[in-house]
Amino acid sequence: MLRPVAATALRDEVTGLLGRLIRVDTTNPPGNETPAAELLRGYLEENGVACELYARVPERASLVARIPGRGDGPTLLLLGHTDVVLADPAEWTVPPFAGEVRDGLVWGRGALDMKGQVAASAVAIASLAREGFEPAGDLVFAATADEEVGDGFGLQWLCEEHPDAVRCDYAVNEGAGDRLELGGRAFYTCSTAEKMSAPFRLRVRGRSGHASMPAIADNALVKAARLIERIAAFHPEPQIQQEVEAFLRAVLGEVPSPAAAVDRARSVHRDAADLVAPLLAPTFSPTMISASQKRNVIPAVCEVVVDCRLLPGQHPKAVEPMIRAVLGGDVEYELEFLEAQGGTRSPLDSPLWNAVESYVEAVEPGAQAVPICSAGFTDSHWLREAFGATAYGFFPAREMPADLAASLIHSADERVPVSDLELGVEWLRHVARTVTG
Repeated sequence: MLRPVAATALRDEVTGLLGRLIRVDTTNPPGNETPAAELLRGYLEENGVACELYARVPERASLVARIPGRGDGPTLLLLGHTDVVLADPAEWTVPPFAGEVRDGLVWGRGALDMKGQVAASAVAIASLAREGFEPAGDLVFAATADEEVGDGFGLQWLCEEHPDAVRCDYAVNEGAGDRLELGGRAFYTCSTAEKMSAPFRLRVRGRSGHASMPAIADNALVKAARLIERIAAFHPEPQIQQEVEAFLRAVLGEVPSPAAAVDRARSVHRDAADLVAPLLAPTFSPTMISASQKRNVIPAVCEVVVDCRLLPGQHPKAVEPMIRAVLGGDVEYELEFLEAQGGTRSPLDSPLWNAVESYVEAVEPGAQAVPICSAGFTDSHWLREAFGATAYGFFPAREMPADLAASLIHSADERVPVSDLELGVEWLRHVARTVTG
C-alpha cells in the first residue's frame, strides 16, 4: 500500500528544488554539471543523506547519494542525469533557465528531460531519510553528467572507473510512464528494453569537376542519392518481440501477426500504432550528408550518415548483409558502422515489475501497467551490461498528455505539471519501500 505523507509539503519541496536545478544552466555541450551536483549535495546533506561527487574532470561531476541498507536485501538505484540540450531563448515563451512556475506548471529546459525526475528522486530519498527509513538493501540516487552527448563523463565512466558507487540489482530511470487511454481503458507504459543505436556512414566516390560542365565529372552526390532513396524506403520484415507481445496482449486481448500488428493497434488508437510501429523491425533514417564545400565544384566524395536502430538482440554484423542487399551493386560505396550502443532488455517478471504494477493499481484502480521497448536508448544499458541489473524506465505522468510531452522534449517551452512531479515523488517513495524495504 502507498503510505500517506504530507503531500502538500513534498509537492512544494520538489517544485522548489526543480526550479533551482533549472536555473543551473547545464547545456551539453559543454555540460558544466558540477554546480547542479553541488546543489543536490547541499540539499541532500541537509536532510541527512550521505553524498559523494565523482568527476572525470572537475567541471563535470556526478552525484551519488545513499541510504545504507541493513545488508540483507537488494540495492535499488534511482537514476537521473543533470545535463540538458540547447535552448534558444528566442523560441521560448519564458526564459528557458528561469525555472518559473505558471498555472501549475514548472517551465524550463530539463523540466521533462530530466531534471524533473532528478528533483523527484532527490526529494524521495531525502523524505525517506527524514522519516528514518532503514532499507534492507542500499537505496542509491545517482544524478549523472553527460547523458545527452555521451562522451564518457557520466554513467559509463562511473560503471568503468567507480563501479561500486553505482552497482545495483534494480534501477529506475527515465524512458516511460505516460498514461494512455486506449479502447476506453487506462494504461501506464513502462520501458523494460531499448533498441540499439547503430548509425553507419556510406561513402560514395566519384570525380570532381567544374559545376558548369557536369559531363566531364562523376558526381558523387548524385550517385549517393540513389542509395539514400533505397535505404529510406526499406522496411524490413516485422517481428514481435516480448515487450510488444505483452503490450498487444494487454491492449488488444490477443497478439496479431507481425504484419497486422500496426493496423490492429491503430484500430484501438493512433497512439498505440505509433508506439508499436518502430518496435517491429530495425529502422533506417538518413539524417546527415556532406559533399562539396563549394557551389561550383562537383563533389568527388559524398558521405551520408544513416541513423540505424536495431531491435534488442540484433547486432550490426548480422544486419549488414541485409543493408547491402537493399543498397544494390550498381553504385560503389563504402559502409562503416560508427558505434553500437544500447539494445538491452530486462526481464518482465521481477520484484521491480511488481512494484510498478502495485503502484499503478493504487493510484488508479483499474488501470494497467504495460511494458514497452524504447525506440531510443537511455543510460539504463550501462547498468544492464555492467551489473546485470534489472532497469526500467518509469516516471508516471497523469496530467500532461503523452503526445504533448513528447513534442516538448528537446523543444521550446518545455514544462512539467506540478501534479505529475508529486505523482513521481509518490512512485519513487513507493518503489524504494517495496523493493528495498
